[in-house]
Amino acid sequence: MIDWKRVTRPLATIALCGAVAASVQGCVEMAIGTAVVGGALAATDRRTIGAQTEDKEIIIKGESRASKLAGDTGHVNVNSFNRKVLLSGEVKDEATKAAVERNVAAIEGVKSIVNDLEVGGAYNFTSRSNDSLITGKVKASFVDSKELYANSLKVVTERGVVYLMGRVTQREGKLAAQVASGVSGVRKVVKLFEYITDEELKQISNR
Repeated sequence: MIDWKRVTRPLATIALCGAVAASVQGCVEMAIGTAVVGGALAATDRRTIGAQTEDKEIIIKGESRASKLAGDTGHVNVNSFNRKVLLSGEVKDEATKAAVERNVAAIEGVKSIVNDLEVGGAYNFTSRSNDSLITGKVKASFVDSKELYANSLKVVTERGVVYLMGRVTQREGKLAAQVASGVSGVRKVVKLFEYITDEELKQISNR
């Protein structure tokens, strides 16, 4: 008589090992894929790797400090590109607006700040969803233009106002503003670019 318990145990072990192997392979493929994609995006970003890392740290620290100062009645977005910071959103009064700027400016690595916080009540969810939609449409328009490197541009939208950040040539900056202004729902375009020469762009492209 066959002892099925003894047979099924090794079969179960083999099946389990196969599942684990497949899972590990999937994880490895996912990790490699993520690394490739992340590396590709970093390569097309005109900031140095160091500047990209600092910008992320500035945003995390800035949002933490800003949220404590703004409280439940305000909403502050902190964006940083090449250590140049944009403050947008709403706060309850001018004193809070100044306090947010002062505290974010004290973060190590911050070079300059554009404080475009609006004094007043925080916008509702519908308004913020509309801003997110506009941001998506502007980014898609950059891709469709075929003349702009979308990954080298940062788009922030507040109350229908589109802020453009990035390291661009004069020609690219002008074109990006024109494209963004043509997107439905955009009330105004604010350029916060760091301008570079065509020669600098060539050097960056050859890195």
